[in-house]
Amino acid sequence: MDGRAEGGPGEGRMDSATEGFVAHRNLLFTVAYELLGSAADAEDVLQETWLRWMNVDHGAVRDQRAYLVRITTRQALTRLRTLVRRKESYVGPWLPEPLLTAPDVAEDVALADSVSMAMLLVLETLAPTERAVFVLREVFALDYAEIAEAVGKNQAAVRQIAHRARAHVSARRPREVVSADQTREALAAFRRAVETGDLGRLLDVLAPDVVLLTDGGGVVRAALAPIVGAETVGGVLGGIAGTAMEPAQVNGYPALILRVEGEIDTVIAVRIEGGRISGLYAVRNPEKLSYLERETALSRADGD
Repeated sequence: MDGRAEGGPGEGRMDSATEGFVAHRNLLFTVAYELLGSAADAEDVLQETWLRWMNVDHGAVRDQRAYLVRITTRQALTRLRTLVRRKESYVGPWLPEPLLTAPDVAEDVALADSVSMAMLLVLETLAPTERAVFVLREVFALDYAEIAEAVGKNQAAVRQIAHRARAHVSARRPREVVSADQTREALAAFRRAVETGDLGRLLDVLAPDVVLLTDGGGVVRAALAPIVGAETVGGVLGGIAGTAMEPAQVNGYPALILRVEGEIDTVIAVRIEGGRISGLYAVRNPEKLSYLERETALSRADGD
């Protein structure tokens, strides 16, 4: 995807277009990932964005960032509607594709919150256009005019959609802001309890109404429905008692990775409320684990 011409007058234009795309790439990937919850699909959207970008009259583009975000959003919306149909036939709970993220993602609290497993699941409850408007406005702080261009609506409609989406998310997102340190502390207690098989200690760290979601995608063994309640969840987790787990930074927050014979088998992310784990998200589908082998760059700004 270097976009270089073989020579002649077109080479400078192609190089300039490539530089513009590369400068905004991490931002564009983050937009696509937040809209789709899938890194693989976000990469496909970036490829489609690139192809369309290379056919644009770049001399007529006043704001490269806005233009590229618009292309990316439109391509992501098209793919998101396809994903909605795909998820309807998915085997068991569907969870977002986890990403191994760099420390700088955690340092940007707003970015970390927006890509956390808990928030991505809340975003899944929005209609495609609502999701796009919410993400572009609340996470990337685009103005209503830019968002209107991206989603093909007028500004008045976008304002209404933004208000509706904001209220929807507010009613479903965690009510307290949990720091990475709080998450790390709860995960450390959870890890000790599981590795030692101490059910009493495990119940201490789980909220009474904790929900465990396991995503095997019909490929590997996983529960086909949410598991609810500390006692029930504790019993299920007893099946991995004594299993060693390694800490990792996943989607901006501390998480745990389980390996079997050196290969990643499961990643566990959590939702914390009131100092206890209220949500456990275990991704086991092998097709969703490839982005845990290397850090993925996410950004709300350009050129990071």
